[in-house]
Amino acid sequence: MDQRDATYEGGLAALRARYDARRKPYHPDAVALPPLDADLAALAAQPVGQDDLAPANPTRWARKRARIASEFPGKSQLALLNALLISNLRKSSAPEHAPALFQRIWREQHAHLIGQLDLRWKVSSVMTFADHGATDVQRQVGQALRMLFSMMKLYEFERLFGGTAPAEPHPVRGRLHSPLPLQMEDYSIRKGGLDINILAPVWDLALSDPGIAPLADHLMQELNRDPANIFRRLRLMRQQFQDKT
Repeated sequence: MDQRDATYEGGLAALRARYDARRKPYHPDAVALPPLDADLAALAAQPVGQDDLAPANPTRWARKRARIASEFPGKSQLALLNALLISNLRKSSAPEHAPALFQRIWREQHAHLIGQLDLRWKVSSVMTFADHGATDVQRQVGQALRMLFSMMKLYEFERLFGGTAPAEPHPVRGRLHSPLPLQMEDYSIRKGGLDINILAPVWDLALSDPGIAPLADHLMQELNRDPANIFRRLRLMRQQFQDKT
């Protein structure tokens, strides 16, 4: 391929270089996480305090930890720990017990975390299962939801430049008749089931694993209730089409 015509000049090698550059790990001697057998109930009962908001030293990790802690005023140390684990697990290497500790807090304290975390951190949490789930199902569901939510973020952000509100569906009349990329077949507003084919299998699979089921089910329920995303707009467009036929 002529790389001058490519979206990402340099192809996979260039993409990998940028990907790896964002995954530089924190210095292992600087990261202080609770041990794997930490008292999770005690952490759930202890609030984030002022001491958490100031870097304890000038290391890169201390500054990152303080920045994350600033997002958790009034929340528990366990909620903060979940975020700190995610920050480490996104890197190319992390403290050896970090994956098991992440799995344990979601296995034993999912109700507390779901109640404490905002949706952004819940989405980040389920994405972390893609690489660090304890079972094959957890990793499959994590990977599927990571792709789903990431593509939704890109698409919903791009759509904001189109001049219509996120909750406003496009009119079904007057669409452009341009081909879809990669020779994809057109989508039928009236009879198409691609949206269901995307959501139903991963939601169903998630419910089969108790380690990820509470979080994944919660997020899918939230997605189903959200009034301003592509799935809701497709439903409204389908109704619009039916009203005019």
